[in-house]
Amino acid sequence: MNEKIRKLDLHEMGRRIRERRESLDISREILAEQLEVSPQFIADIEYGNKGLSLKRFYILCQVLNISADYILAGEREAESEDEELMRAREKVMGLLCRCDARQLNGIEKIASIYADGVKMK
Repeated sequence: MNEKIRKLDLHEMGRRIRERRESLDISREILAEQLEVSPQFIADIEYGNKGLSLKRFYILCQVLNISADYILAGEREAESEDEELMRAREKVMGLLCRCDARQLNGIEKIASIYADGVKMK
């Protein structure tokens, strides 16, 4: 028997889902609409009271743009990446998700100028 098998912790899974949803500034109502469930069902998932079907879990991963491994076990896709870098990426992605096309075009130009300036140093 494999001693490394861990139990699924619905409370921690729900916490990770809630944190990601909030970092992307997505309401429970919008997420519920995407998954074709009620906002109360999303709350139950986030509190660890209920789980998701595989189909809805797959959609959730796409909507939140997050790996299944992270939701299920808290493991990042690349464990060698710096945690601070991952948090910064999540914050930036959350901000970008709130922008319209015009704003994103402006941000792209600013980011390009900034990245080129940093490379020169």
